[in-house]
Amino acid sequence: MEHFEITGMSCAACSSRVEKAVGSLEGVQECTVNLLTNSMIVEGRATREEITAAVKKAGYGVVEKPEDKKKTTGEDTTDKEVKKLRKRLVVSLVFLLVLMYFSMGHMMWNWPVPGFMEGNHVMMGLLQMLLTIVIMVINQKFFINGYQSLFRGAPNMDTLVALGASAAFGYSLYSLFAMTTAVMNQDHQAVMRYMNEFYFESAAMILTLITLGKMLEARSKGKTTDALKSLMKLAPQTAVLIRDGEEVTVPVETVQIGDVFAVRPGEIFRWTVLCWKEAVRSTKRRLQEKVFRWIKKKEIRFRRLLQTSPVI
Repeated sequence: MEHFEITGMSCAACSSRVEKAVGSLEGVQECTVNLLTNSMIVEGRATREEITAAVKKAGYGVVEKPEDKKKTTGEDTTDKEVKKLRKRLVVSLVFLLVLMYFSMGHMMWNWPVPGFMEGNHVMMGLLQMLLTIVIMVINQKFFINGYQSLFRGAPNMDTLVALGASAAFGYSLYSLFAMTTAVMNQDHQAVMRYMNEFYFESAAMILTLITLGKMLEARSKGKTTDALKSLMKLAPQTAVLIRDGEEVTVPVETVQIGDVFAVRPGEIFRWTVLCWKEAVRSTKRRLQEKVFRWIKKKEIRFRRLLQTSPVI
């Protein structure tokens, strides 16, 4: 049984793709990928090099877990992910508020702007473009993972986010260049028309809101992981077997069907441990199914939003 840590997974579709890629290898008897802990357990005769190559070919990273970390549930990884997402969210919100002030506040409610920008529509457009680029760079992970998955023929949720933000930014960039041409031709009517067709704030808003959703999802995963870790701590680490009339203490992983073991007062039965592990495994599967259904609903709603958006 080999333990691996998988990197780059963002939704239930990613874990299913990794399971399918590794499970198709010759000699693999069972492959279980846990999205909550970003871990994978492989049973079979396949070598580590073959498993690693299959995961990388599917578009994800793999890190072999050290022996002293195989029984952990990825709590540290989840905490680090939440911290990174929180930092990205805070910085994105700061730039988004500035962007919304110039794009919506000034245009709709006539909020004051610096004197040198008053009536300078090209500068307003350039400022919005620069603020949006900053937010896109901060959340570049959506574009990297999304387009890589798209080019590999296995689009995921990040692909949808990247396409939506790219469409809004690309159309706004076209409007900015068209408005610049209209300014040079002194066509004030065309300038105002193109000014109203900027959707830089839409691209920035999509990235910021999805980052917020990712952070909340990571926090939920962390809480679920803590609960599973508490359950796993209840399992004993050793068992006392009776062999040739003598009691021998062995790790619980080595207990086989047909072994006779001794249970002293206050100890936990081995069959209870096995049932407990199976219950934990079933709970993980149910949680992954719930997460997959929730993501599917979000993707359907997001597609409908993009279809009704004026950007598309």
